[in-house]
Amino acid sequence: MSKRTVSMVLTTLIIGMLILIVNSNMETTGLIDTIVVGADSTTIEYESGLEKGNTPPDFELSTLSGDIIKLTNYKGKKVVLNFWASWCGPCKAEMPHMQNYYVKYKDSTNVEIIAVNMTTEERGRKSIEKFIDTYGLTFPIPLDNDGEVMDKYKIMTIPTTYMISTDGTIKQKIIGPMDEKTIKELVDNLD
Repeated sequence: MSKRTVSMVLTTLIIGMLILIVNSNMETTGLIDTIVVGADSTTIEYESGLEKGNTPPDFELSTLSGDIIKLTNYKGKKVVLNFWASWCGPCKAEMPHMQNYYVKYKDSTNVEIIAVNMTTEERGRKSIEKFIDTYGLTFPIPLDNDGEVMDKYKIMTIPTTYMISTDGTIKQKIIGPMDEKTIKELVDNLD
């Protein structure tokens, strides 16, 4: 395993354990503690091109069904750009919240959730398909087959989410899982 993969796995395990401790008595769709969500955009060191107010790197990836997802095609919409993997505990905690939010608000709030699967970190295509089926995910899920997008966005911890406004610029970066209430608040604050 590469150092990057080991680092990502350890970070994900730590976050996952914190979530399990905090949410041990809550249902899957219960609130996720905002202390775990805790990544304020003012405290994150961004790489060049990923700062608040910058236009994020464009990408073109295909989904399991072969649909092409290109980030710049979503300019004019609010975008929740999420990076995840099927083995990630915090990703598993977050996905029901993302799906619930998407079903309730995708049309009324001009929002799109794009959940980029870090395919190079997966155990095969079947793991991704099973995860999508298990959680009934209906938002676009492009596959980062070669890790290029993960590298462009400097993803070290998952889940990581970029909140992108209608003008196509980054407004916030969140490291860790979000619950439905947090997603709604973040999207409502996008312009």
